[in-house]
Amino acid sequence: MLAKLEQHPALLSASAARRARHLLVVLPKSAKADVHTPYLATLEATLGRRKKKMTDLATSPVTVDAPNGALVAWVMIDAAQSVFERQTAMRKAVSSLLGESPAEITIAVLGDAAQCHAAAELALYTAWVNGAKLPERKKKKQNNDLRSIALHGCRAQDGFAAIRAQAEGNVLCRELTVLPPNELTPGAYRERVKALAKQYGWMREEYDFKRLRKMGAGAFCAVAQGSNERDAAIVHLQYRHPAAKKNVALVGKGICFDTGGHNLKPARYMQGMHEDMNGSAVALGILLAATRAQLAVNIDCWMALAQNHLSPRAYKQNEVITALNGTTIEIVHTDAEGRMVLADTLTLAARTKPDVMVDFATLTGSMHVALGSRYSGIFAANETLARDALAAGVTSGERVCVFPMDDDYDAALDSSIADVKQCTLDGEADHILAARLLQRFTDKRPWIHVDLSAHSCKGGLGAVGTDVTGFGVGWGVALLHKINNQ
Repeated sequence: MLAKLEQHPALLSASAARRARHLLVVLPKSAKADVHTPYLATLEATLGRRKKKMTDLATSPVTVDAPNGALVAWVMIDAAQSVFERQTAMRKAVSSLLGESPAEITIAVLGDAAQCHAAAELALYTAWVNGAKLPERKKKKQNNDLRSIALHGCRAQDGFAAIRAQAEGNVLCRELTVLPPNELTPGAYRERVKALAKQYGWMREEYDFKRLRKMGAGAFCAVAQGSNERDAAIVHLQYRHPAAKKNVALVGKGICFDTGGHNLKPARYMQGMHEDMNGSAVALGILLAATRAQLAVNIDCWMALAQNHLSPRAYKQNEVITALNGTTIEIVHTDAEGRMVLADTLTLAARTKPDVMVDFATLTGSMHVALGSRYSGIFAANETLARDALAAGVTSGERVCVFPMDDDYDAALDSSIADVKQCTLDGEADHILAARLLQRFTDKRPWIHVDLSAHSCKGGLGAVGTDVTGFGVGWGVALLHKINNQ
């Protein structure tokens, strides 16, 4: 649950400032030190001691103990900075307060009406995503959730509903991603999705293993057949809005644990493989955010839920698999399972003829080598979609980099016994080859592939302070707005 919001449109009064135990003060870049800045003398003394200027608050927020014992953080919002930079500064300021696990924080925003609204949105989003504690299984609970936020200096009639909806989507994504693999099996995941569908009124349809096998979804079933439990499935959720003019398909890789199969991962690389379902959680988080914000767009969410296990039934190198669309695939490496489950899921999604398809996956190590954990990589079917994807990254603060996928890369995937190789053993440009393979299953629909190298970043990223970032939810919401306005 996100913290409840109390809105006070007037500037923070001196008496309210004295009552606040955890106070965040957000200043605009144009602000001069004046009587409206709470604890001004304390701030000026601290800046003087550190040989800092007021404008330094835009990159280095200041947190001090006020004379009355309150913990006060100051941060400055510079409109000339990127959204990512502003988010980072706000995260530093908010985290210094949330470190004490307060039940309530007070936020005071200063400036003109536009500055206050922008500052309030950023501060509230950061407080909401970081104030909700992620699941943990410690005997003694370490921290408490943030329960309420008192906002002074700004008011929104809808209670900042859009920002809250996005925060809810991000938190859901991260909550699912951190769950241990014995709790989030494909079967347990399906039950969670079933409950969410009932709660939010989504249409739900499940393609279980038996049904997929009968349909000829050989790529998905090749991966899923290695599990003892036959709980793998492709889950389809629908959100419909009466005023929608665009249909968007979101596709997510949901490998709840990835051993690598017969090409078994060493321990170092198997650690954390319960997070290999993050792409499905991103798609689900976007769906939740769009639903809560009542975005006027129709969404089909497709989640490929399975595990990649090693067993006598597991698929092997050199097998030839027939995918749902009839394409035959020569298996080269069983740890390239993500592109297998996505192939059949993309085929199903394409059959609904969406205006745009977007898939999300923690797909390749080569993308992480290329970008590290601070950007995610994208591939787009055309230049317009590539520009839209980049613009969504700028708007949301979730940064993406466009990669090429020219036709001549296909030569590496030529097979002498099948229509295409699943991958190569060389490792060269594997992120590009994976995108070239996936495009074969999109039925030439407008399509974006997101390789989520930034799904986890040590110490947090942008507005989010946890290692698991929920990257892609904010970007996806921004992309939906852009698509909807075209």
